[in-house]
Formats: sequence, structure tokens, C-alpha cells
Amino acid sequence: MSEIRTRIAPSPTGDPHVGTAYIALFNRCFAHQQSGKFVLRIEDTDQARSSAQSEQDIFAALRWLGLDWDEGPDKGGDFGPYRQSERSSIYSNHIKTLLDNGSAFHCFCSAERLQQVRTEQMANKQQLGYDGHCLRLPAEEVQSKLAAGEENVIRMKIPDSGDCVFTDKLRGEVRISWEQIDMQVLIKSDGLPTYHFANVVDDHLMAITHVIRGEEWINSVPKHVLLYQYFDWDPPVFCHMPLLRNPDKSKLSKRKNPTSIGYYRAMGYLPEAVVNYLGMMGWSMPSGEEKFSLNEMTNEFDLSRVSLGGPIFDIEKLDWLNGKYIREDLDDAEFANQFASWAFQAEKLAAIIPLIKQRVERFSDVVNLAQFFISADVKISTESFEHKSLSVNSNLKILQFALWRLETVSDWNREEIESALQDLANKLELKIRDFLFPLFVAVTGNAVSISVIESIAILGIDITRARLRQAITVLGGISKKAAKNLEKEYRQLG
Repeated sequence: MSEIRTRIAPSPTGDPHVGTAYIALFNRCFAHQQSGKFVLRIEDTDQARSSAQSEQDIFAALRWLGLDWDEGPDKGGDFGPYRQSERSSIYSNHIKTLLDNGSAFHCFCSAERLQQVRTEQMANKQQLGYDGHCLRLPAEEVQSKLAAGEENVIRMKIPDSGDCVFTDKLRGEVRISWEQIDMQVLIKSDGLPTYHFANVVDDHLMAITHVIRGEEWINSVPKHVLLYQYFDWDPPVFCHMPLLRNPDKSKLSKRKNPTSIGYYRAMGYLPEAVVNYLGMMGWSMPSGEEKFSLNEMTNEFDLSRVSLGGPIFDIEKLDWLNGKYIREDLDDAEFANQFASWAFQAEKLAAIIPLIKQRVERFSDVVNLAQFFISADVKISTESFEHKSLSVNSNLKILQFALWRLETVSDWNREEIESALQDLANKLELKIRDFLFPLFVAVTGNAVSISVIESIAILGIDITRARLRQAITVLGGISKKAAKNLEKEYRQLG
């Protein structure tokens, strides 16, 4: 039997997600339980959104959780490079194979034509997807267009009828009609591969034996199976894990729950507790105990014990488990050391001290001035937001608009944050002092405090997002109808 090889392939386009850690955990446990290899691959073909900082954040988050990998961009291995952006020549060679054997074709359709096709399909209540227009172009015309340098993408051919039938390790036989599958773009007009093409090529060339990923990818499997057939390759074993859910059963998302691994680190959770909790998401130890280490999970791991019911990511349950770890695993000295290393991080202190130093007369003053930096939340009420010029609805609008705008800040620093918020205040035709008032209350717990923009920069998007959500809830929340109206107004601001 060949060596078991699994992988995790995150895109470096934002904060490391707990869903990434969840899938990484199960891939690592499965591979290591059978003395196999766990691979980290960076899928950075989205050059506009990918960043080196996000890649480093992924490395740091997984290492903090103890989810180390055997091969990857930083470690090397026999199957590199492990960044897709460094594998362009590999994709070029393999797409030529598909063009030569007639499994793929050049598509010259403009964005306008594709939108027109989509609009007509929607009006006629037809299956949405590419209509195969360029598939029917004569070979001479295709060559003429290519010679003239016309912009194009490369798409894959899809069978006209029948079903794709494949086996999922957790779900058994899965059958999906080819009529539901689009003629997927494999190579974009910029020459870079799409996820689907690079994914299949990389998994094969890196000898991945088991693809363990979220169930949202099930409907993409026919495209992947077909690509394996076109290349005459054996596909890996597919295993689609149940998605993490919010308490209301919706898909776990940052709009409803903190999803960044960085948030849980910043809030003072122990990495062992977070990994333990993720391990409980749809899986259980044979003996039924709820508290177990990564090594214990690895030793006992069996994919057949995965439950397909959508696991609920409940922060109250995580709090309970984290408290159990703190009480049972840390003696007083370890507690003191771990608390100190969390609360008094040198980098964080270096950013906070210049903000509070001029206001301090006694060291005891620091507690009141800076406590919101290490508190889980702040104590606020509806009365906290009373303002001579702002109504409750005005405060709600500012808080929601600020949240949406801050989520678009890619380079998280004081200058970018200030620029984003000042621009928003200008578009709302509000004085910056009035605009920042509800942010002061939401973020620091007080209408008057040290710089709220500096505070947001230090706290980070995860905790800032949680504080703004808390404030919106305290003010009575936003109904679905009001949220739709606010979204429309926000989009109109540009």
C-alpha cells in the first residue's frame, strides 16, 4: 500500500479561519495515524487578493494550534514548489495536454456576452452555465483569433448527458447529473489556473492519496473526476467533512461568529482547548471523553467515526472546555506565566504605552485606561450611546457602516484605518468627532478615551468586529428589512 498523503490548501487572502484549522486537524490526524504525510500547500493564484502577510499569518495560526506539517513552502519536500504561484510552467504543460487531446478549448466570449447568456437563462429558468458557443468554433478560426492575440480563457468540456458517479468515503455513492456542471474555466485570461485545475494537477503530482475537505466542494467533484479521466490519472479518495455551523444552523461565518483563529488567540484561549474543541466537531473519541489531546486524537483517529450532522460551533461550549484546561492542566505558576505572556505581550505593550503614558499619574491608573485592551468585551448600555446629535438609528448606521468598511481594510494599520473611517464620515456628511462617538463607546466602553483609531489598530479586526456587533445588539439590533436598506445605502456611497 502506498504512503497515505493528505493536504490542506488555504488561500492567503485574509485572516486564518477556524474552518481551515478544522480541516487541517482532520487531515493531519488521518495521515499521522497511519504514519503518512500531511502537506501544506498555498493556493495563491488569486494574485489580486493574496498577500505574503496572510501566508505568514496562516503559518503562525497553525503552528500556534500545534498543527504542524511535514512538507510545505517553508519546509520543502520532494513534491515542491508548494506555492501555486511558483508552479506556472507545470500548469502550462498540463493544459497543453488537455488542448491536444480535445478535452479543453479556448473561449473568446466577452464578459458582456456571458452576462447576456446568464440573463436569458435566468429569464427562461434554465440551468445557469456556459452555453458552449466557442466549443463550436472551427479550428482555423480559433487559430486566427489566437494569432491576433484575442483575449481568451481555456474551458473544459463536459459530457452532454448522463451522471457523474463517484464514491465519498463518508457518504458512499454520490450521483450528480452532468447537466448541473458548467464548462469550468481552467486557465484564466491572465494565464493563471483556476482553483479546480490547479487543485487536480497539484494533488496528482504531490501524490495526495486522500482529499479531505469541506462538504461545500461536493458539487465540484464531477469536474475534478473528469479532469482525472482526461489526464488518465487515478483519482484520490474523496472525503467531504460536514460544515461547521452557527447555533442557528447556518454556515459558520464572520458575520455571525468570530471565525478568525487570531481572535481566539487574542481572547486568551489555550491552543490545546481550541484544537480539542475542533476535534469534537463531528467526531468523538471511542471512549466518549470530551477532553483529549492532539496526540490522543491522532492515536484513536478513525474517519468512520465522523458524523455527517452539521457540528455546531458554540462559543459557550468552547469557554467551558477552555476553563477546564486552565483549571486542570495549569498549576499556579504555569497559570501566572501563561497569563503574563498573553496579557503583557511586548509588541502589544509597546503600542499601548504611548497612548496612555501622558494620562498616567500612578501605575494603578493604567487599569482603567487600558483594561478594554484585555477584556473579553466592554460594559455598555443604551444610555452609553446618548448623544445630542445622534439618534439610536444614526448610531446603528455608523456602527454597521464602519464594520463593513473596516472589513475591507487589507493593510491593517493606523493610517489605513483612519483614511477608511474619515472617508466614510465625509460620505455620510458627519463631523469626524460625531462619527467616531459610537465607535469610542463600542470599542473602549467610554465616550471619552484614548484614540479610538489607535485602539482599533491595536485590537485588530477580529476583536473590533466583535465589539461593534456587541454595540449593535445593545442598541436593539438591526432587522432584516433594515439591514437590506442599509446595505443598499452603503453600496450607493461607493
